[in-house]
Amino acid sequence: MKNFKISIFLVLITFVCVSAVYFFVKPNNPENTDSRQEVVFWSLQMGTFNTYMNSLIAEFEAENPDLKIKWIDVPYSEGEKRTLASILSNTPPDLVNLNPDFSGVLAQKQALEYIDCEKLKDYNEQIVNILKQDGKCYAVPFYATSSITFYNKEILEKSGISAVPVTYGEMFDSAAIIKQKTGKFVTMPTLTENDTLLKILNKYGINSYLNITSNQSVALFDEYKRLFNNDFIPKESITQNHQEALEKYMSGQLAFIQSGANFLNIIKENAPLVFKQTNVSHQFTGSNGKYDVSVMNLIIPIRAKNKDGALKFALFLTNKKNQLELAKLTTVLPVNNNALSDEFFTTYEENDIVSKARYISATQLNNLQSPIKFKNNHKEIITLLNTTVQQVLLNQADTKKMLDDTSKKWKKLEE
Repeated sequence: MKNFKISIFLVLITFVCVSAVYFFVKPNNPENTDSRQEVVFWSLQMGTFNTYMNSLIAEFEAENPDLKIKWIDVPYSEGEKRTLASILSNTPPDLVNLNPDFSGVLAQKQALEYIDCEKLKDYNEQIVNILKQDGKCYAVPFYATSSITFYNKEILEKSGISAVPVTYGEMFDSAAIIKQKTGKFVTMPTLTENDTLLKILNKYGINSYLNITSNQSVALFDEYKRLFNNDFIPKESITQNHQEALEKYMSGQLAFIQSGANFLNIIKENAPLVFKQTNVSHQFTGSNGKYDVSVMNLIIPIRAKNKDGALKFALFLTNKKNQLELAKLTTVLPVNNNALSDEFFTTYEENDIVSKARYISATQLNNLQSPIKFKNNHKEIITLLNTTVQQVLLNQADTKKMLDDTSKKWKKLEE
């Protein structure tokens, strides 16, 4: 009986060992294992376009049977934080949708994979140049937006203004007569919202601590001071944001507002009477006659595991067909020249303000103002400039003295 028990024990031990060996070294079963290479893609705030993205991914995987896309949509407010954390680890995603400001910082830190610029020859050349670091391409352009000017025809007619202003200077000059004839404001510039002021300064070639103290810079700050002190722009212009400016436009209180074409639908739904009086024109320009643009791009972290697959998917995302479809779903602008040359962007009907806005916005991509690039402390410099304009408008100091002080602080922040 004792020998029988020992035999049973040995049989059980043998069974357990064989099972363990089988568990750890069993051959791959092609029916249960996906042998495709995975490309992890993080998008920003695109979860509402599931149908578009899932269809696009399925098409890509069918064309590339060796690749599998794992799509993760990240809230816009979390994009930079999550990307930085992942890049500092050894497991970043393969492809990430980011804004150029943060992408540029990562490129400066040598955290991104550089891309052969020749692969981007079908994209808007000016946007590609914006997305370069030391002449090298570090990102694939994804999509763009370029704000245009909405204006209230009735206010201009009552003011006797027949020619719609093209430049900021012409718009400034119309402020007094608009106020006198109608009691309305010329605009609400939201000067301290994000980089609004910085973009305006850049259109006048004011783009560093060296020329923030120039005569032209002083004149521009003083012009906004004149508008503010004479009640030609709302007092909220130095505290409130674009949404509040849009509400004031929809209430019929503003002659002009600069905004994205997508906001026309909001006006149409919430202020139909104002919408009937609304027309659109090009974005106001400064002394250089150029337009600013907002771009989203796609980057590949230097530690990504599937860089080739990531680049292939990025180029697929931004080909003519997929760019056109995304633009029609969202009102953003394509960055692919083949998509931009489609009649959807090159023609419009005079009575269709939405198509006219799309056309104007797209044409502005042919004459872009290069954004200011900072060595360090981008956000802190913007905050500094926004604080400066508040103090100037509130008469807290002489404009030239205030800008001299700002220049010194700006220089220290960039060192």
